[in-house]
Amino acid sequence: MTSVGRLLTARLGISILVLLGVSMLIFAIARVIPGDPARIALGPNATHEQVDKLRADLHLNEPIWKQYGYFLHDLSQGELGQSLYTNRPVTTDIAQFLPATLELIIVAGVLMIGLGLPLGILAAKHQGGTIDNLVRIIALLGVSAPSFVWAVILMLLFAFYLPLFPIAGRIAVEFDVPTITGFLLVDTLLDGQIAAFVDALRHIALPAFALALSGIGQAARLTRANMAETYHSPYIEMARSYGFPEWRIARRYAFKPSLTPSLTIIGLDFAAMLGNAFLVEAIFAWPGLSRYGVAVILRKDLNAIVGTVLIISAAFLIANLVVDLLIALINPRIRYSRGRV
Repeated sequence: MTSVGRLLTARLGISILVLLGVSMLIFAIARVIPGDPARIALGPNATHEQVDKLRADLHLNEPIWKQYGYFLHDLSQGELGQSLYTNRPVTTDIAQFLPATLELIIVAGVLMIGLGLPLGILAAKHQGGTIDNLVRIIALLGVSAPSFVWAVILMLLFAFYLPLFPIAGRIAVEFDVPTITGFLLVDTLLDGQIAAFVDALRHIALPAFALALSGIGQAARLTRANMAETYHSPYIEMARSYGFPEWRIARRYAFKPSLTPSLTIIGLDFAAMLGNAFLVEAIFAWPGLSRYGVAVILRKDLNAIVGTVLIISAAFLIANLVVDLLIALINPRIRYSRGRV
């Protein structure tokens, strides 16, 4: 087995153990939260007999270890139980709400990489100059405020005062787009509806940018710091002495060694977006999984809470795994040293 294969196998094994531990932890926490899930689901007008029957159906009268055993049995069959909030299987709810959040996060991730890395490179090439100072101010502003604050600011600026973008939702009501992948930007193109694609792009622009601003600042600051340090390395001076153009030195000799720390932070920020998106989704009325997760927590929907947290945890672990593989492919020393572990 190659070093990358060994690294992938080790990371997958660790990820499975982490998911199992997360499921135990959130399962226990969800059941010690004050409030009776059966009473909350049925409402104050339900009789005691109805509440007792629902509690029996949910196995709430049995020890917690038995309840967890029922959960693992359902999970092994690809089921996460019934949602008390929507009265549908939790897997159906996740399949409906997850694509909207993933689409939002992917667009935000593209903005984070497409703006953060070039800004960091630009600042490093003009250290101490006006461009460098401007990029550092922009990066500091990005990381100094949470995403929901930027969401409100962007909504006020570009939806109210300058009505350039829509305020809420994923697409205007006059468009009828068939669900193919669940990603509106993809489905509109697959169905040949260019006007609907443009409208969906306008809807996603503000929430994605609000969600990405903090990551853009982090990526720009880290890339700038790493490249600034790399520019003082002896091999960079040697490349300059050979007369290599600055763009080649930046692209081939300075950027790649500086990319490893930036990739790590970008991967963590990308994974954290899934859990941090709930306020942005609430502000822009975005029908995603994070907004759904807040709703089920408020209603103490046990199955939906565990299912949502597991999906977010899995996304975080997958993002870390992808980052580890990318770093191993970029840096052979890391690849071979980890491959022997």
